[in-house]
Amino acid sequence: MRERLNYYKAAPNGVKALREVGAYLKTSGLEPGLLHLVYLRAWQINGCAFCVDMHTREALRDGEQEKRLHMLVAWRESALFSERERAAVGWTEAVTRLEQTHAPDDVYEEVRRQFDGAGIANLTLAVAVINAWNRMAVSFRTPPAG
Repeated sequence: MRERLNYYKAAPNGVKALREVGAYLKTSGLEPGLLHLVYLRAWQINGCAFCVDMHTREALRDGEQEKRLHMLVAWRESALFSERERAAVGWTEAVTRLEQTHAPDDVYEEVRRQFDGAGIANLTLAVAVINAWNRMAVSFRTPPAG
C-alpha cells in the first residue's frame, strides 16, 4: 500500500498540537502502562498498522508484557488485566465505536468506579487523541516502519 500524503510535512503545526496533547497525557496522572493498553486497543479496532507496530514496540520497551499485548484483543476473557485496566479498555472501545455504542451507561458506570472525574476526562481525551492519530495514519496510508 502506498502512502497517500505525509501529513507530518503537510500540516506540521497540526501534528505538533496532537503531540502536545500526548505530552499532556503523560503528566495527567494516568499510568503509562494503562495508556499503552488504551492506545493499542483503539489501534486494533481502527486497523492502524503503523500505530500498532510503533506503539507495541514502545509498550514492550516500557516494560509491558508481550503476553498481555497479545491478549488485549480478548481482554474480556483474560485474567491478565486489572479491574482498572478493564474499565479503561471497555471505555476505549465504547468511545472509539461511538457511532455504534453511544457510550452506554453501564460502561460509563464501570469506568466511574475506577477513575475520578479528572481521570475519566483524561482517559476520554486519550481515546480521542489516539483516534485522531488513527484517522490520520489510516486515511493517508502511513506505512509501518521497515
